[in-house]
Amino acid sequence: MKEKQDFNTRQEVDSTVVKAGKRTYFFDIKATKNNDLYLTITESKKSFNEGKPTFQKHKIFLYKEDFEKFRSAFDTSMEKIETLKQEAKYQENNDVLTDDVSGYSSVDFEDLD
Repeated sequence: MKEKQDFNTRQEVDSTVVKAGKRTYFFDIKATKNNDLYLTITESKKSFNEGKPTFQKHKIFLYKEDFEKFRSAFDTSMEKIETLKQEAKYQENNDVLTDDVSGYSSVDFEDLD
């Protein structure tokens, strides 16, 4: 689920919220006093302490000089994940084929003479 909010304040420019199970991710675009934009990514995880809900938060600040490096690393990682998933799927399919063939008796080529 994705929600988007616009802020008219100088500091907070835009925010996107992604809810993912017990975690919520906030992608907040903010502006410095010089109107340079930067991104904060916050992970908020709900947990319970003595029956009371608490939230653990982890925050990453990403500045404009690092946007392209971050995007490149993210894209590379996502491509690698897709490759690994395809390899695992291929391996899984080969395991199924191997399992299907295992029920047959083996034939020694010397027996064919």
